[in-house]
Amino acid sequence: MKRPGPTAGMRHVALCVNNFEACERFYVDLLGMQIEWRPDPGNVYLTSGCDNLALHKSDDEFDAAVPQHLDHIGFIIRKPEEVDEWHAFLLSHKVPIKAAPRTHRDGARSFYCQDPDSNTVQLIYHGPIANKL
Repeated sequence: MKRPGPTAGMRHVALCVNNFEACERFYVDLLGMQIEWRPDPGNVYLTSGCDNLALHKSDDEFDAAVPQHLDHIGFIIRKPEEVDEWHAFLLSHKVPIKAAPRTHRDGARSFYCQDPDSNTVQLIYHGPIANKL
């Protein structure tokens, strides 16, 4: 199967955080990001205009001494239908899929897979970013 066109880059990162409110204040008040969407009290999506940082309140306490708590990385896809093309392509290469393509409440479309080291990778059409490319 032929690989679809290139992604538009890695412009999305999702972090699980213990100190949700403090992390939100850090990224908004100190780093100047804007709140793009707050689907519920435990999740907020921030942007600086051409990217997307998701903060997810952790369900479980984790050791703050561990330096990173990465949930997944995301590669922006230019059109929603290309998400399905990428899904089919990666399936044809036996890449482990964690979640099939779906359209989210905000109109984004994505799926999750795993890299060879079991890191979660999301391929996502996210209109506010993709439409600026």
